[in-house]
Amino acid sequence: MRIVLGTCHHDCPDSCGWQVSVDDEGVATQMRGNPDHPYSQGELCPKVNRFLGRVYSPERVLYPLRRVGAKGEGRFEQISWREALDEIAQRFQGIVAEHGADAIVPYVSAGNQSLLAIMFGERFWHHLGAARVTGNLCGAVAAAGTVTALGSGKGIDPSDLQHSKFIILWGTNTRLTNRHLWPFIEQARANDAQVVVIDPIRTITAESADWFIQPRPGTDVALMLAMMHVLVRDALIDTDYVQQHTEGFDDLAAHVADWTPQRAADICGIDAADIETLARRYAAEQPAAIRTLVGAEHHEHGGMFFRTLACLPALVGAWRHLGGGYARSVSAWTNDVVDVDALTRPDLLAGRNTRGVAMPQLGRALLDTEAPLKAIVMIGVNAMVSVPETELVRQGLLRDDLFTVVHDQFITDTAKYADIVLPATTQIEATDVVTSWGSLHVGWNDAAIAPLGEAVSNSELHRRLAAAMGFTEPALFDDDITALRAALPTIDFDALRDSGVADVPYAPNRLPYANGGFATPSGKVALRSDALAALGFPALPTYLAPHEAPSAEFPFALLTPKQQTRFLNSSYSQLPQHGPLETPPALEVCAADAAALGLAEGDMARVHNRRAELRLPVRITERVRPGVVSVPWGWWSHQYGGADGTVVNSLTSDAATDWGGGVAFWDTTVAVARA
Repeated sequence: MRIVLGTCHHDCPDSCGWQVSVDDEGVATQMRGNPDHPYSQGELCPKVNRFLGRVYSPERVLYPLRRVGAKGEGRFEQISWREALDEIAQRFQGIVAEHGADAIVPYVSAGNQSLLAIMFGERFWHHLGAARVTGNLCGAVAAAGTVTALGSGKGIDPSDLQHSKFIILWGTNTRLTNRHLWPFIEQARANDAQVVVIDPIRTITAESADWFIQPRPGTDVALMLAMMHVLVRDALIDTDYVQQHTEGFDDLAAHVADWTPQRAADICGIDAADIETLARRYAAEQPAAIRTLVGAEHHEHGGMFFRTLACLPALVGAWRHLGGGYARSVSAWTNDVVDVDALTRPDLLAGRNTRGVAMPQLGRALLDTEAPLKAIVMIGVNAMVSVPETELVRQGLLRDDLFTVVHDQFITDTAKYADIVLPATTQIEATDVVTSWGSLHVGWNDAAIAPLGEAVSNSELHRRLAAAMGFTEPALFDDDITALRAALPTIDFDALRDSGVADVPYAPNRLPYANGGFATPSGKVALRSDALAALGFPALPTYLAPHEAPSAEFPFALLTPKQQTRFLNSSYSQLPQHGPLETPPALEVCAADAAALGLAEGDMARVHNRRAELRLPVRITERVRPGVVSVPWGWWSHQYGGADGTVVNSLTSDAATDWGGGVAFWDTTVAVARA
């Protein structure tokens, strides 16, 4: 028996360390948390506790497959790797000759967010000259909004919330989606800290808060502006910090003069007195910290949410204190230790300016007839569940002239549309490194077992594709260790392999901005941004209503949260140890709205808009407020109960965000009626 160290690869901030027990036959017999990991401290979540069930699932794709039925039917025959690679190379070469290389697009997402898994393949696509994916389904908007205020995405280490006295969890369901941060928050509460949750839905984190504030979806910026109004009106500003380390304060003060608590309360649907109290306590109870993640970016004006939120700590001087400030993704810190160019080799583009395909608008791109895509390779993504306006994606994947390759571990909703399905390894079958975006650590992942069947890692897939295409560029064939060493030039690589985890350098005295030093051109917080104004955006934090707002035709705002504990995004929900243990998807609606619609608990409701419809059982709940309904996402199409393959993202908007290249999932409106 041997113990192998690894790191969870999921698109989750925690990036937990694990230990895999492997017997003398090379079979993984147990997975448990690594007790020596400084952040996860030996605990794994309910998803990963059953990870070996995923690895050894009888439903795993273990050999290359070729479609034999109609697209979407999900019928395949087993073929050899040689046959699969020959067909892919032949199709690619024909497309390049007739349409150009940028008629081929790699569509790679964070099903595995390890370095090699998500980035090594870019070498191949750069060398080929394929189309590039722009924007992101998640994360980029939050970073972009923060940068407009602070100059970079760097905030405080979230674990320093243990030193806070007043913690605002704004638009983040910490107990569910960032569970290993919660003990640090509980440590602060043990020292008399107060926890406020601000969220449009009453999450399990909200249930655990000292105070829960529930604004209407997408109205948070109005609440922030009213807080600023109170801070200025009542002279609660840290004048010294503002004078030394911000620019544009006088303009901001004039701008928020008419943003009274009552004005914001009317927009947000909360009490004006609560806004007054929130602002005063935020100023008085230092160290005060605001913790957010990425959920709130999924609005049309998501960038403005993060820009406005990032301005608040400077106004009260929260950055001066350990445990004070603004905490978001720490990827801006952990990315400092990664040489992305060494890993992805953009020089292999050789100066070519290739076509961009917007990640959130995949359906539109696949249906573009002016410059049609002719091939798509999907890696680490179940687009038919996770991409908005899913019915457009479906129409695109049904095109007879589109060649589709999927590299995955299961026949997902997306893989059913593939011409070729290639078997992918799980995390315990591949060597890689994971940079956390929730803690200041880099995690090593050793391959604990040999790949099952003929599964290959993402990096090995691209080496095979390069060979099949006849490419000879040496960088395309670097082995995993060589590529990882080059990507981590400042990390003691051998020590990382031995211990399984390495610390990422952080700010002196754990105070990144106690004395200013922001990454803006002036070195100060840009309360007013002339750079944004030059691009046509408001220079000052500004509340803007979305274009898709509730109306007489579609009166309900639709939220599509993560609320399951045993699966993440679209991973695990189809497995017997995960999906069946969760409450099946339903339409959550408050009692008053249900009564007005003539709906009772368990009735079947039709939820629809111009994009699609779902028919779901009604669940009457106090989690949502009047005018808001909720349907969880992450379930596969058959689990929503419809015969037409629709999922909740069939309803959601693919409208772009203000900046950052994101998508306004949560600016979706629907009508509801008895089915």
